[in-house]
Amino acid sequence: MFLKVVTAVVLALGASVLSQAQAQTTLRIGLAEDPDILDPTVARTYVGRIVFAAFCDKLFDIDAKLNIVPQLALSHETSADGKEVTIKLRPGVKFQDGEPFDAEAAKFSLERHMTLATSFRKSELASVDHVEVVDPLTIKLVLKTPFSPLISQLTDRAGMMVSPKAAKEEGDKFGLHPVCAGPYKFVERVQQDRIVFEKFADYWNKDNVFIDRIVYLPIVDATVRLANLKSGGLDLIERVLATDIKTVRADSNLTLSTALELGYWGLSINIANDKAKGPLSQSEKVRQALDLSIDRQAINEVVFNGEFTPGNQWVSPQHPYYQSAFPIRPRDVAKAKALLKEVGVTPPVSVDYMVTKGAENEAVAQVIQSMAAEAGFDLKIRVIEFATSFKQAQAGEFQVFQIPWSGRIDPDGNSYVFLHSKAPQNDGGYSNPEADKAMEDARLVTDPAQRKAIYEKLTKIVLNDEPLIYIMHRKILIAHTKKLEGYAQMPDGIVRVIGLKLK
Repeated sequence: MFLKVVTAVVLALGASVLSQAQAQTTLRIGLAEDPDILDPTVARTYVGRIVFAAFCDKLFDIDAKLNIVPQLALSHETSADGKEVTIKLRPGVKFQDGEPFDAEAAKFSLERHMTLATSFRKSELASVDHVEVVDPLTIKLVLKTPFSPLISQLTDRAGMMVSPKAAKEEGDKFGLHPVCAGPYKFVERVQQDRIVFEKFADYWNKDNVFIDRIVYLPIVDATVRLANLKSGGLDLIERVLATDIKTVRADSNLTLSTALELGYWGLSINIANDKAKGPLSQSEKVRQALDLSIDRQAINEVVFNGEFTPGNQWVSPQHPYYQSAFPIRPRDVAKAKALLKEVGVTPPVSVDYMVTKGAENEAVAQVIQSMAAEAGFDLKIRVIEFATSFKQAQAGEFQVFQIPWSGRIDPDGNSYVFLHSKAPQNDGGYSNPEADKAMEDARLVTDPAQRKAIYEKLTKIVLNDEPLIYIMHRKILIAHTKKLEGYAQMPDGIVRVIGLKLK
């Protein structure tokens, strides 16, 4: 009955949207969460990145093989000393408010990312000293030091360009009425209900935009999302449950698109900001004990039907920067108990375990809770709404925060933002000068062998300190109706709408 009611609601919503313009095509996308603010400077969620793809173009993008390709930029050139990056911009581009995109606008956007008090892009652009306008369609990024991941950073939110006029007029309310230079322009947002966009007539690549409207519908329950896809209430859904793969493949009306994600599923540990000063925050050996209580392959089999890839680092075992010298340690309950005894911690160790709503999230938490109990941990699962969890994480109101990271093409994007002492998403307050130096050193060199050697040092430190316990690397699982043509899944998990057609 519940599924029927929710299905009816979503179908009614789809009907109301379509009734506004019967001749228009509307793509309805089911999201696993409601995104945070729609401002690329201050946003920090994966689901938000999916929505940004519809309306916020970037300087660069990636292709299926993780090559960096032009988007709003045409090319880039780095000086011999690595401290100047000159970027040529695409001519004839307009923002969705009709304002021109040029070098001054690009300079404004980058400086906003770098200086806005609430920006989550600061660490991504920390090496940039200043931005110069060379000519109307050329900018130069002058760096404090060489920064090898820079262009890869510009393939994501740090490279998204916002309208200077709109940003100045809206101030800190820009995310409520965002204006970018992408294929669709913002129409409305009803929190926890829908986000609506319509085709931007003056988009620079408008000949490859074939759908008139896009409606994003946050539906937390994966079973309900799939039911609406099967019934026709949705055209595409993200984060299909691994246990539903067979169901999707068995439906002749549906297509499943997959890719191994660039990121990971992990447990962030509150080390410096834990107001209760629990044992996990006080000793790396207690964190090591928790890690040793976990059987990653068992989680993969029980929750994900063996479809995902167990891992213990910020990149997957298939990634060129994975450190094979540090393989996943097998579960060892006896050793976990011995470590607790060594540091004088008497079980049960009570731990606040913050988990966002969702069937797989909660299932993983329950399996880890059961495993950890055998080693002497009492993990008290606290299920919380997605957006609220980030506010509490930033406030330090957790001891363990189970959170996935969608990943970046450069290993710096999976490590620095969470592990560096001054990084904005280091919610647990982890700080190790040796780890900081390794991350900083890795940014200075471009040779892959040299960088991998530096990351080996970082891996050794992090696997000892355990500020973040890496658990799993997921498959990106996107299901859509066969009426939708042209969809291709990228390893970053983003749903790109350029080139899509609805039959």
